[in-house]
Amino acid sequence: MCLAIPGKVLQLKPHEEAYLCCADVQFGGITREVNTSLVPEVQVGDYVLVHVGVAISIVDEVTAAATLEWMQETDPSAITGEP
Repeated sequence: MCLAIPGKVLQLKPHEEAYLCCADVQFGGITREVNTSLVPEVQVGDYVLVHVGVAISIVDEVTAAATLEWMQETDPSAITGEP
């Protein structure tokens, strides 16, 4: 099963090579650098679905919050990475 986790884009890190475009994305209290080449239209403040370090789509804030709430209720370690 594949899992994509929603996160909020805090900062864009554009690069002249499109495949190297990145952003700092926050997942709860954790911030990670994410490849944004599949969502070139992403802006600071957007929520993105991230799978294995790559943003695969942009989602609205309500959908992101509902998904995170469901994940927290079902399996808290899916978000934090801690058992």
